[in-house]
Amino acid sequence: MIPDTEVQTALPALEPGKSAVITGAASGIGLAAARRLALMGMKIVLADIGGARLDEASRAISAIAGNDAVLAVAADVSNADEVDRLADRAFGAFGDISLLMNNAGVGDNPGKPWENRDAWKRLLAINFWGVVHGVEAFAPRMLASGRPGLIVNTGSKQGITTPPGNLAYNVSKAGVKTFTEGLAHALRNEPGARLSAHLLIPGFTYTGLTVGATEKPAGAWTGEQVVDFMLESLVRGDFYILCPDNETARPLDEKRMAWAAGDIIENRPALSRWHPNYKDAFAAFMKD
Repeated sequence: MIPDTEVQTALPALEPGKSAVITGAASGIGLAAARRLALMGMKIVLADIGGARLDEASRAISAIAGNDAVLAVAADVSNADEVDRLADRAFGAFGDISLLMNNAGVGDNPGKPWENRDAWKRLLAINFWGVVHGVEAFAPRMLASGRPGLIVNTGSKQGITTPPGNLAYNVSKAGVKTFTEGLAHALRNEPGARLSAHLLIPGFTYTGLTVGATEKPAGAWTGEQVVDFMLESLVRGDFYILCPDNETARPLDEKRMAWAAGDIIENRPALSRWHPNYKDAFAAFMKD
């Protein structure tokens, strides 16, 4: 784990006394980030759907940072007005916000492309529009401060290689990837900006809510491992924070992503990795 002093020397936005807003903060990667940042001396705004999990998270982080350094806000990120109110409360409580983690997301599978329109809309409203709402609510004031800041949006490998199984989720995370790439470009070209955007791409991560798992699978990372890797990547200045896990190292991810891009270049069928006519070709490519 990279020492806190090294992180904070490289990243003034994470210095003690600075403030972080984390959505989806009541569990998983969001809660792990809140815990690590609180231990680093930051003030923490926890945002999630209201209820027992958010209350419990608030108590846990307050035990580390102190009650005066923690604000828990019930907010549905799919609702722009609620995210605007989250921003008002965060800036009102702690002044400048130097880190925004747009991390809230759901994975409930609404089914085939022609099924369950309302469930598709709900998933996209949280996973994609929740990120957009966060940027709209926080980025202008973070830019106006003129101080160093970071925006980290949580994407997914499924938004890059788009495997069959949960098309709606893939679509939402592909949107987050494209949006965050464009956001990073826009911030680079904003005069005087000291605010940067980054795409967190977790691998197989056990969050306590992992479907079908009552304990951490051997192949999964913990949320804490993802956060440690995220901080190391931010210190390096990475935009794409591509996390491995205990099953998949970076070279395997790179090969899968290269094959996915090759579908367009080689004019192969969509998702040819799972097409029976390309099974042998994909296996040979992975061995090269």
